[in-house]
Amino acid sequence: MLERSDTAPLFTATRGTSDHETFELEDHIGDGPTVLAFFPGAFTPPCTNEMVALQDNLEAFQDAGATIFGVSADSPFSQGAFRDEHGIEFDLVSDMSGDVIRKYDLEIDIEELGLYGIANRAVFVLDETGTVTYRWVADDPTNEPDYEELLEAVNTATE
Repeated sequence: MLERSDTAPLFTATRGTSDHETFELEDHIGDGPTVLAFFPGAFTPPCTNEMVALQDNLEAFQDAGATIFGVSADSPFSQGAFRDEHGIEFDLVSDMSGDVIRKYDLEIDIEELGLYGIANRAVFVLDETGTVTYRWVADDPTNEPDYEELLEAVNTATE
C-alpha cells in the first residue's frame, strides 16, 4: 500500500474524453501539488457526490496551485458523459485495464453490484517531486474524504 513519503508510481492512461488523449502523470509532476482522486464508478451516487464536491471546491484547490485528476476504471466515453452531465471541469483519467488501480493497490470488487477490478475510493496528494504528502483510503467505498482536510493537505504540500 502506498504510504506518505513514498514516491508515487508514474503511469500512462487515457483522458476521460471522446478524443482518447493520452494522460501521463509525469507531465504534471513539478507543476504544484497533484491530487489523484480514485473513485469506483461514474454515475453512482457516492462517486457523483465526491466529484461534484471536488468541482465545488476547484477554485480553492487551484488557488493553492493544485491540479485535480479523478481516476476510475470507467471508459473514456463514460467519463466524458459524466463530466458533461455534472459540469466537472477537471480531467478524469480512464484506467479500463486496471493497471493504475493495481499500481496504487486500490483494486476492489463490489460483488453485489457486479463490479470487479475497480478502484476503491482514495485520494493522494503529491508534491512537486511526486512524493505522497497525503493519503486517504476509504474503509468503505461509499465513504467520502474530508474535503477540508484534503484542501489543508494541498496547502501543506506547497510549503
